[in-house]
Amino acid sequence: MNKRLTVFLLLWWASLTWVSAQGTNPLIQVTDLLKIKQIGAVALSPDGRQVAYTVTSIEPDPAQKHEYKYMTQLYLQPSNGSAPARQLTYGGSSATQPAWSPDGKQLAFVRVTEGKPQIFLLSFAGGEPLQLTTFKYGASQPRWSPNGQQILFTSGLKLNELLADSLLNPGRDLPKWSYEKPGFFQNEHLRPNAARPNPDGSLAEVRSYLDQNEKDNKAKVINQLAFQEEATTSANVNLSHIFLMDAKPGATPRDLTPGFLSSSGAHFAGNGSQVVFQGNADETTNPARAQESAIYVVNTNGTGLKPLVHKPGSSFTSVSVSPSGKWLAFQVSPVGQVAVPTLAVMPLNGSTASFTLISYDRNKSNLTWDEKDKAVYFTSPSNGGVILNRADLQSKKVTQLTDFNSGVGSFDLKKNQLVFVKTEVANPNELYAAAADGKKAQRLTSFNHDWVKDKKLSQPEKHTFTNSIGQTVEYWVMKPTNYVAGQKYPLLLEIHGGPTAMWGPGESSMWHEYQYFTARGYGVVYANPRGSGGYGEAFMRGNVKDWGAGPASDVLTALDKTVAEGWADTARLAVTGGSYGGYLVSWILGHDKRFKAACSQRGVYDLSTFFGEGNAWRLVPNYFGGYPWEAQHRALIQRESPLTYVENITTPLIIFHGENDLRTGVIQSEMLYKSLKILNRPVEYVRHPGATHEITRTGNNRQRIDQMLRTYEFFERYLQPKQL
Repeated sequence: MNKRLTVFLLLWWASLTWVSAQGTNPLIQVTDLLKIKQIGAVALSPDGRQVAYTVTSIEPDPAQKHEYKYMTQLYLQPSNGSAPARQLTYGGSSATQPAWSPDGKQLAFVRVTEGKPQIFLLSFAGGEPLQLTTFKYGASQPRWSPNGQQILFTSGLKLNELLADSLLNPGRDLPKWSYEKPGFFQNEHLRPNAARPNPDGSLAEVRSYLDQNEKDNKAKVINQLAFQEEATTSANVNLSHIFLMDAKPGATPRDLTPGFLSSSGAHFAGNGSQVVFQGNADETTNPARAQESAIYVVNTNGTGLKPLVHKPGSSFTSVSVSPSGKWLAFQVSPVGQVAVPTLAVMPLNGSTASFTLISYDRNKSNLTWDEKDKAVYFTSPSNGGVILNRADLQSKKVTQLTDFNSGVGSFDLKKNQLVFVKTEVANPNELYAAAADGKKAQRLTSFNHDWVKDKKLSQPEKHTFTNSIGQTVEYWVMKPTNYVAGQKYPLLLEIHGGPTAMWGPGESSMWHEYQYFTARGYGVVYANPRGSGGYGEAFMRGNVKDWGAGPASDVLTALDKTVAEGWADTARLAVTGGSYGGYLVSWILGHDKRFKAACSQRGVYDLSTFFGEGNAWRLVPNYFGGYPWEAQHRALIQRESPLTYVENITTPLIIFHGENDLRTGVIQSEMLYKSLKILNRPVEYVRHPGATHEITRTGNNRQRIDQMLRTYEFFERYLQPKQL
């Protein structure tokens, strides 16, 4: 038979087989990304019988052809599953942050109106939501007082707004910390300049003219250390204050945290006469430089503001007050170090700084008390899952309530009723209910179940090995969805970012990408190398001063052990990773030649440049001990920079970066691309306009699909057999 005809018939048969599989058990498609709905904030009613929650969906944008938008709305459902979900809010504006009134008759939530977040009230007696706040700086994070008559909220202010606000700053006070404007050794220059703008006038008039140019966005004058946001640079000093107001439209909010520090995480304490919150620890330190934080208490009438917990060199976060108002839970961690925060509890009886530590060697979030003040619930990334835990105050014992093969998101607990959001391989996101011990869990929603249930999915298989420094490394292998024993398949090594991120069956952001590539006939292997979160502080510190060789050894060992299973085609190996994963991809390419194609996304390639360019620059001193100009650290920082080894990179590489990404910075990818181009290596560079570091998680959905398809198409150029 003619060789060309033989190839044609083989391809035709393969296409028929794939279509047949599609008809019986449809595979995951790239556009299935648009079907995934995410359940967010979860709030149980005071009696535990109803659960309010947010659902974020991806919908066509009627204002822009071929574009999509994220829309978040509130839903309500009985927590026992006796009735289906009921949508509470509609319209073109999202609704977030639901909070029940103590009597269960109203729901406070946040909606953006006229460009600012504001609090709305939804009465279950009927009627449309009623706007509670019209605060000019916006209002978010609503929290009801125990008697239901007042609401706390947080608002963000710019320093220049606070300086000029006659109500919030009636004394026209100035910060006690230095604004750090060179040549001015006091903060008097922050007072409004009454001179007429005149470029040809006096010095005061020239300064007024220059001030006007800043207001008209003709210039950004930057004097602060923290000037890089996620998508742009800013000359503003941003603060957050906590306000209290009566739960009635038209009521006047009262600032409980006056001054020039940032405060957040407000909770009512005692019988509702006090408020506990976290904030900057030192009013004389510029907020951009402050890393220490403290816990404060203030009376609701604005008097008696004082620190409750403070320790030099420490940060106190995650404030949570028990239902009785008698106990406080929080986390404490050292500043400027790679460390796991410690869970602590203390009585709220006016005493200070005497707290009990509860040992649990994992990161913790969403501290939530049970109603009897006997236990604190929290989630933690651990061993490939995000698990729900319960810490008993008397025994100091932490009990795991959910398994490592799933991931728990938002949750709430009332009247021994537990509700939580769960991600698992079989379903990217649904709401579940269970008893307070996590048992007898039942699925309440079907937002993704209905379209996923008939899809054919690839199941991860967990493995472990011991690395070169004696740590146990976990990794997962996913065979192609239509795997047939005896055939050879391309294998894709996926590398996570962070570097303290953790991947596993319970990690939600990669659900679609894994299933997409396995549906296209790829095997996928991913590991949690030294430095990952989810395995304790010692494991997380395993890559301090070793971002490259050690973690690379771990992920490549996972790859080698997968190849040893016998089904992977060693002539068709590919690798991809984002952020720190992009760093590690480029490091590996400079030291290893096994891959036929590679993809590096929004990575860090030169640590000295990253220190100046990225807003995550503190990773450099925290992991490498110092700064690029310091002789004792310069050689280490250069040694650990992938760009140092760029001459060794010959693997075909596609590089992605969002044009507005300031977490890692686009100069990183420009340096790598330009270097490889000068060396005449096979490299392609893709910039996504307007995209930030979050492009693959919460970015523009056309760009999310574009990046995945471009990665797949690039791999296919090098991994598929050459066509005749």
